[in-house]
Amino acid sequence: MKKTMLGGAALLLPLLLAAPAAAQDAPAIDTGDTAWMLISTALVLMMIIPGVALFYAGMVRKKNVLATMMQTFTACAVISVVWMVAGYSLAFGEGGAYVGDLSRLFLSGVGTNWDKPFSLGSGDGAVAFTIPESVFITFQMTFAIITAALITGAVADRMKFSALIVFLVLWSLIVYSPVAHWVWHPNGFLFGDGVLDFAGGTVVHINAGVAGLVAAIVLGKRKGYGAENMAPFNLGLAVIGASLLWVGWFGFNAGSAAGANGRAGMAMLVTQVATAAAALGWMFAEWISRGKPTVLGIISGAVAGLVAITPAAGFVLPGSAIIIGVVAGVAAFWASTSLKKILGYDDSLDVFGVHGVAGIVGALLVGVLAYGSLSATDASPEGIVGSVGQLMLQIKGVVITIVYTGVVSFVLLKILDATMGLRVTDEEEQQGLDESLHGERLG
Repeated sequence: MKKTMLGGAALLLPLLLAAPAAAQDAPAIDTGDTAWMLISTALVLMMIIPGVALFYAGMVRKKNVLATMMQTFTACAVISVVWMVAGYSLAFGEGGAYVGDLSRLFLSGVGTNWDKPFSLGSGDGAVAFTIPESVFITFQMTFAIITAALITGAVADRMKFSALIVFLVLWSLIVYSPVAHWVWHPNGFLFGDGVLDFAGGTVVHINAGVAGLVAAIVLGKRKGYGAENMAPFNLGLAVIGASLLWVGWFGFNAGSAAGANGRAGMAMLVTQVATAAAALGWMFAEWISRGKPTVLGIISGAVAGLVAITPAAGFVLPGSAIIIGVVAGVAAFWASTSLKKILGYDDSLDVFGVHGVAGIVGALLVGVLAYGSLSATDASPEGIVGSVGQLMLQIKGVVITIVYTGVVSFVLLKILDATMGLRVTDEEEQQGLDESLHGERLG
């Protein structure tokens, strides 16, 4: 196996630990690995509905609670279909270095090989799996869904529902799928370069965070922002949502080990440790700077920790996870408060501050803190160790993702604004999106 194949990772790295012959001699389906991946897929779906739906709904005003839940639920439905039709093919079709081909449109070929193992890539670069491709497809589908759902938090309270649907469809195909191919397919150029992203620091969180920031800027601030009371309607709902995210994230990170193995166990452990450290980091930063620790603060810190450990979960030890968590919690607190005020943008639910910034923190720190034996192969017994060289690779992956996502998201939003309009009217915004867009009221 080539040493350069150590980059990328969600679902792929564990398979690189097998002997080089594994790519040529496809293993049989492993029932234990398959069972764990089925559970992990369900856990990630739980993160979205009800997790993200409740987390976001609890942080908006009462007149927009149902609309916010509707956005998350619709994203789940729409992106599921988009992924089946073309998203999976663009992300995991063989293709080249930048995007998959169209050979898997409408999941072509899955029906004839439903009970057989499969592989990605070809020749020496092939990676063989011990789970059915249908499980891999569905697991990766939930990643595409949650990335789209996260973006909706940045534009809460003011974006037209029709425009949001069109944007998420186009964005998923033009931005999410290519970036996933770069990072997670053996043919992808960032994977080949050795950029590490175990479960989605770049593909999911930086991607969603930057797109959310761009969307918030293009749409403009909410009416009354900075002058009216926009306190969360029900922090209890947000706490329940954050709790579901925390529990479900074990499927997100430990599931990305591709099976029931030691790496899944370590990914679960460091996820718990980093999340706890980040929650405390945000809490104490807020306590020191504002005099009181808040419920909104500690749950936001926990989410920041979950985000930051995501790219590193399969590569670091618990001590390093503590560092990642603390840095992410404090950095996300600063970005969601001070940076937001300095730059003057209105990211409704701090998608960039929490997901974008914490994703960057995690993606960079894995380059410094990666532990060798966790990424060892027969071809590279020492594995990847944190170093200046690896940090530079991580910076490359982060910068490329930010630039591509930012530019393409901006262009898509501007085209949609010119053709169908992005924002609801002042009257609709004042009335609330529950009634003006959906004709319903919470009660």
